Parts: sequence; C-alpha cells; structure tokens
Amino acid sequence: MAGVIEKFLLASMLMWIIPVAVLYGFNHDVFPGSGDLSPHSLTLWSGLLAVIAVNAVIGFYIYLAMKEPSDKHEPDPAFLAQARASVQKPIESTEGASQPREKDE
Repeated sequence: MAGVIEKFLLASMLMWIIPVAVLYGFNHDVFPGSGDLSPHSLTLWSGLLAVIAVNAVIGFYIYLAMKEPSDKHEPDPAFLAQARASVQKPIESTEGASQPREKDE
C-alpha cells in the first residue's frame, strides 16, 4: 500500500513541476531557440509542450499502475458452500401463488 501512495505522490509532484519548468524555460530563454520566437509563438509552444508533458506524466502513472502486481482474492469457502447450497435448494411449493390472496387483518 505504501508503494501505491509513493507512486501517486511522485506522479502528482511531477504533474506540477514539469509543466511549470517547461513554461519557465520557454519564458526565460533556457531552451535553445526559444529566444528567436515571437511572443505569440512562444506562448503557443510553451503551453503545448506543458500539456504534452502533463499527458506524458499521466501515461507514466498509468504504466506504473498496470505493472502493479494483482493479488487474486480467494472467496471464503464457507460462503461458497452456503451459496451453492442455496442455489441447488429445491423451490418450495407455492400453490396458489398466482392466485390473489385475501389480506389478513
């Protein structure tokens, strides 16, 4: 259970850190060639790459979740025996069940 929480927290932090880093990098000329872009193109590309980065983190989290070992749960044997007995039990005679009954008061 602790591993699941750690993966969730890691993915949550990355979903905040990576897009902010991409936006910061584009706006402060950290990435090569970003200084040559017009302000409109700079905003467009930084936003697009930030969205792609978030989707990549979500995909990474889904990949980690799919790799989690799935323990097969075994049902309680007593419950199974009781369920089988109730299914195989003959239906009681219900003579007149389709006939309307008078209400007892």
